[in-house]
Amino acid sequence: MNTQSPTVRSVLPASALLIVVGWGGLFLLMNTIAPTDWKPLWLFFFLAVLAVSGLALPVTAFLNRRFPGKAPATHVVIVREAIWLGIYFPTLAWLRIGRVLNPLLVLLLALGLVLIEGLLRFREHSQWKP
Repeated sequence: MNTQSPTVRSVLPASALLIVVGWGGLFLLMNTIAPTDWKPLWLFFFLAVLAVSGLALPVTAFLNRRFPGKAPATHVVIVREAIWLGIYFPTLAWLRIGRVLNPLLVLLLALGLVLIEGLLRFREHSQWKP
């Protein structure tokens, strides 16, 4: 049984794909759609989730490898943590559009996502058998 988290190199192909699709799509969206058209707004958020998740994937893999826990993180955990970050930043952009974003809300949203991930990891640790 593997007792280490996956390497950063093992997540680079998925990260590169997400980065190309996310940032490339955002580039095309910004250069082809009129800023007054609100229909592609949800496409913007979807592509932003892909783009930020692609950037966060190697970072989460590195952090899980550098700071291992009792139960090593799997690829599923690394991807889930990257998606949490991918959801976090477009959510902040969405709240900013509605002009309801403030520093307390940024902190509470981050703490909520960290709490959810911590509870999920706690559940995984309780079921882990070496």
